Amino acid sequence: MDKWIELVKAKMSELKITQTELGERVGMSQGGIGHWLNKRREPGITEMNRVLQALGMDFLEVVLVIREPQITSDDDMPLAQKYNPYFRYPVSDWQTTCEVRESDAASYAKASGKQRFELTDYHARGPAFWLTVTGDSMTAPSGQSIAEGMLILVDPAAEAVPGKLVIAQWPDSPEAIFRKLDEEGGQRYLVPLNPTWPKALLTDECRIIGVVVQATARY
Repeated sequence: MDKWIELVKAKMSELKITQTELGERVGMSQGGIGHWLNKRREPGITEMNRVLQALGMDFLEVVLVIREPQITSDDDMPLAQKYNPYFRYPVSDWQTTCEVRESDAASYAKASGKQRFELTDYHARGPAFWLTVTGDSMTAPSGQSIAEGMLILVDPAAEAVPGKLVIAQWPDSPEAIFRKLDEEGGQRYLVPLNPTWPKALLTDECRIIGVVVQATARY
């Protein structure tokens, strides 16, 4: 946020554009722009990119990235992570929830009729894969929110503990679901971030496919 404000202020000074003029370009009031630039309010990613476009910097893009922290000492870090910090994982779908290793890319491509991978600097513990978020069950009015269209990276080997975002599936359901794992009174629940959606009791029949370790959105 600080870097965005610094960049916007510098460009406004260069172009000799006032807050009022910038507000007119993005359909905002001067006061609204002032709140953003003085950190009294925080704009959304869409608004931040609209401001960059209004200043002629549409070649830049604000990207939201949510990452699961990876704690490891440099000595214990695998060589692949030291010297090749970017990894590619397949993009799956909600019906197959493919837990596909990169070495299985050929069979995955044959089965799905296409081959798509996305890069990340996250070094997965298991055969990770991406999913594209659908629906608004994880879109929250405030705080942590994962909107429809975002890509989420699922690591099947990461530990699913309360507080984590997980992918789960019941045996009688054709599709997996995306929820937050929570615990109340000794019971575990699958809780949507959208309060208008109901939470569900995590039963023994329900399988946790993996933990969401990264979510990325580009606008």
